[in-house]
Amino acid sequence: MAVQYMTKEGYNKLLEEINFLESEKRPAISKQIAEARDKGDLSENAEYDAAKDAQGILEAKIAQLKTLISNARLIDESQITTDSVQILNKVTIRNTKNDQKMVYTLVSESEADLKQGKISVNTPIGKGLMGKKVGEIAEIKVPNGLMTFEIVDISI
Repeated sequence: MAVQYMTKEGYNKLLEEINFLESEKRPAISKQIAEARDKGDLSENAEYDAAKDAQGILEAKIAQLKTLISNARLIDESQITTDSVQILNKVTIRNTKNDQKMVYTLVSESEADLKQGKISVNTPIGKGLMGKKVGEIAEIKVPNGLMTFEIVDISI
């Protein structure tokens, strides 16, 4: 897995999730497995099978999060500038076709949350905006064609 750049906040959020999964979810699933096992014949025990499946999914999720953490590189937020678009910048863009303005914060893949206006630097739009300066035009190939955006503002 490639290096994952993230903020201290994003890193701490991942640590909290791992802690929750290991300290609360894991014991709960173990208890379900034990209760299902106590009910007798495991060959026809749907509860046991479901609990074992849930355990497998949980362990895979924990492993995935730990891999993310092990590949994490924290971003030094004091080094962020607004000369050109970079990770952690809040970028105001204007769609040149319909004049609609949008504001996005560029973040790492693991911190992306469209509802909060946070898009990954790995998305087509994120990649297309990186390195651009205020006033520049970004032509970005998206699944349904080519979109053209003007960089209106870059802030932190």
